[in-house]
Amino acid sequence: LSPVSASRSIDTIFSSLNRFFFIRLPILSIPKVYTIQWRHFRGAGPQQFLAFHRWDAEAMRDELQRRIAQDYLPAPGASRRSDPLGVVGWVDETSVAKKGDKTPGVQRQHCGATGKIDNCIVTVHLACCHHDFMAFLDSDLFLPEETWNLDRRRCRRAHIPDHVVYRPQWQMALEQVDRSRGNGIRLDWLSFDEGYGGKPGFLLGLDRRGQLFVGEVPRHWACFPTLPRYHSTQAPHAAKRADHAARHGKPFLGTRWQRVRLARKTLADQYWHYKAGRVHMSSNGEPVENDYWLIWAKNENTGEEKYFVSNAPPGTAIDWLLRVAFTRAGVEHVFRVVKTETGFDHFEGRSYVGLMRHMTLSQVVFLFLAIHTDRIRKKNPDITLEQVSRALNALCQCWLLRRSRHSTSERTAAIIRYHQWRNRAAITSRKREECKVE
Repeated sequence: LSPVSASRSIDTIFSSLNRFFFIRLPILSIPKVYTIQWRHFRGAGPQQFLAFHRWDAEAMRDELQRRIAQDYLPAPGASRRSDPLGVVGWVDETSVAKKGDKTPGVQRQHCGATGKIDNCIVTVHLACCHHDFMAFLDSDLFLPEETWNLDRRRCRRAHIPDHVVYRPQWQMALEQVDRSRGNGIRLDWLSFDEGYGGKPGFLLGLDRRGQLFVGEVPRHWACFPTLPRYHSTQAPHAAKRADHAARHGKPFLGTRWQRVRLARKTLADQYWHYKAGRVHMSSNGEPVENDYWLIWAKNENTGEEKYFVSNAPPGTAIDWLLRVAFTRAGVEHVFRVVKTETGFDHFEGRSYVGLMRHMTLSQVVFLFLAIHTDRIRKKNPDITLEQVSRALNALCQCWLLRRSRHSTSERTAAIIRYHQWRNRAAITSRKREECKVE
């Protein structure tokens, strides 16, 4: 993985993954078994490779995005016959529970993985899909302000550069959109949840970039159904909540409920009723110049209500916008695959550099799986990313067992000894830190 050529780095990984013997599985039609070779880094384990070896993870990420744009996404203005929605991007964050306080960015905060306030790290990501092809485009670590950003000494111990500072997650998402555009990624739509939709700065930033979006907003999202006649904080002239505007605002009065059917792959179709109107977003208590679609959707079976905002032109079909908005469930599928199949949440280290490189390699492996899943799907339409990954893992395990010439019980005992060694090392490190404090 040369620091001078990210393109050659990706070629090295893919050729290493493709280098081994041919094995055919009739149900999957997988021609090869794949694994990563570390022979170029003799004497170095994965932690040393991630944290200390010289290779440019940012250049690899940029080259990865350029390859996705060139080889796997349609060119701007191309026909949308295969997928009328075009290329849909997703912005979201995910969390990984951690023990201890040495992992970069770790603190007690809301952890989506456990569903509660927990000791974890939070990372922000950009992904996209076109038809059945999905790609994991970018990753960034969220650096908490008080426990990390203000303690630069702690940051230096974790090898966090001085230019990496606290930024709100929505600003990190805008930076990721800018990087992907600079590498040739053109998103027809961007979708996100209410954590991003509730930030006027994020919506205005996308608007300034000319990026079309459909995102969920909280019910208390502030907007003006009609422009006020006077600048006043009194109730008749102040901004209204999204739920109030949808029920009582002029753009919604007299409009009829419409019905849309949203198809899902493995579950029953969903039916939603919706109304939509043009409103002006509130920024610092003042209406912005442009108007936006505010969509009020209600689930026919459960009664669940959602609110969406979009900067699409006035003549856009609302059911089309809802189809784009509900594709966002795909990003949860991406997170599930990278965590369970590519080892995204298996990082155990104390280096910011190692963590960022680990996430970059997870993006490369995810693209590798997506490419072969797309290829196999031409013969077997029912194949999924998880099935391809599990088949390849099983083949790799067979190859490793045959290569190591050890039985399964011996390998299990070695793994147990390894984890016991790690636990002893962690206890020793903690005692050393306690002695320093004393």
